Amino acid sequence: MIRTLLVDDHQLVRSGIRRILEDADGIDVVGEAGSGEEALNQVRSLLPDVVLMDVNMPGIGGLEATRKLLRIAPALKIIALTIHMEEPYPSRLLEAGAMGYLTKGCDVEEIIKAIRHVSGGQRYIGADIARQMALTGFAGGQNCFQKLSRREMQVMMMITQGHKLQDISDSLCLSPKTVSTYRYRLYEKLGVENDVELTHLAIRHGMIDHIQQ
Repeated sequence: MIRTLLVDDHQLVRSGIRRILEDADGIDVVGEAGSGEEALNQVRSLLPDVVLMDVNMPGIGGLEATRKLLRIAPALKIIALTIHMEEPYPSRLLEAGAMGYLTKGCDVEEIIKAIRHVSGGQRYIGADIARQMALTGFAGGQNCFQKLSRREMQVMMMITQGHKLQDISDSLCLSPKTVSTYRYRLYEKLGVENDVELTHLAIRHGMIDHIQQ
């Protein structure tokens, strides 16, 4: 059996995926998590083979959770399951170590197929994602967020999710001064002047769904 953990901050989404997977031969849903932080604890205690990981979640989010999970469980196979198909999301997650990338619009059979593929050590990228990545590369197009370093991307995501400077500092183990330096570097690279402009830019490029309350 392929021991699978579902990670998404929406209970309804997790319940729907669980019902799908419970009918699939050879797949056992061993648990659920509503955040990246909770996923870390669940992986330590439940020892899943595969994690289906949402990208946009409160706290550290799917990208940083992927990195942290693979540090504590290098053999773990992670599949990003998200609404985002545009760059830089796919490249960032795959660079972080994810073995698969699917959109939430994919059909049931593709989720099951992806789980079986990655559990056997094969990478699985949904056809729509692969096509988008190929077109972006072919056209030489570049999302402005692709300019950012890994740490800048982490800080940017937390700012646009409404986290305060001290929260970001504590979560990423950085000094508040260092976080401020990253923030102004973000402004410079992206051509914005404040957090509000940064957030609106992130929304326009699909990096976040809406302004966090």
